[in-house]
Amino acid sequence: MKVAVVTGANKGLGFGIVRGLCKRFDGDVILTARNESRGKEAIQTLEKEGLHPKFHQLDITDHDSIVRLRDYLQNTYQGLDVLVNNAAIAYQFNGSVAPPYPEEVREVCHTNYFSVVDVCQVLFPLLRPHARVCNVSSVSCHESFYGCSTVVQNRIKNAMHTIEDVNQLIRDFVEAAQKDQAEKFGFDRFPYGMSKVGISLMSAIQQKTFDQTGAEDIIVNCCDVGAGGWVATDMTNHYGVSVDKGALNPLFCALLPPNVDGPKGKFLYDEEEYDWWNLDLTQVPGGFTETQYQ
Repeated sequence: MKVAVVTGANKGLGFGIVRGLCKRFDGDVILTARNESRGKEAIQTLEKEGLHPKFHQLDITDHDSIVRLRDYLQNTYQGLDVLVNNAAIAYQFNGSVAPPYPEEVREVCHTNYFSVVDVCQVLFPLLRPHARVCNVSSVSCHESFYGCSTVVQNRIKNAMHTIEDVNQLIRDFVEAAQKDQAEKFGFDRFPYGMSKVGISLMSAIQQKTFDQTGAEDIIVNCCDVGAGGWVATDMTNHYGVSVDKGALNPLFCALLPPNVDGPKGKFLYDEEEYDWWNLDLTQVPGGFTETQYQ
């Protein structure tokens, strides 16, 4: 039996991705959430629609929780076929009160980047031939890239060869932010965007590693949700398109057919490949403009 896992899926975009996979993926779909009661409520909602996802508790910031999910997958399915790393947090968009800036940066980067790295390190050994990994990124990585100094931009484009290189980049940003000196050290101040810089870099390196080690048709991509960059979720204070429309791009990545030529290790927006650091946001579908971030 094939199996797909979606993180952060009791509501919002992750919920929409689970719904789409239940309709299109030939196998079990596991909805994961940090809060068990909310996760099971989401399962009940989908069951009322005639869909049948399964639930497993997962807090991506808790290594032991990730290991428990790995053990469940190994014991129940002996592998993993689709992984959608969707879980993330942000304060800027949803109107919630952010903690002091140094704490915000630590929390956002730990959840959105380092915890995703941990999920991948623990679950990747389970990936079967033809597995698909979708790391949900954001066009905000483009904004943060251009908020960085030329020196940091060059580091991002030219010195990111391993996951540890990316880890160190994000650690350096977090460390600078603890002194409220992110901009002094050439970083953009926006922690959500910087965390997604990490995700986008990580995804390309993961694909390169699979290719170099001879993995059989394992594909990793990252993506924005498309649709103008905004999906109506708690994170965006319910501004944007429906979660089902927002899920189309992650679903495209997760459901790429076997032995397809590509995309591989790419950043996708509306099912098209873009160089995320060289992205003209005024030209992509959806009419995205920088003022939407202000």
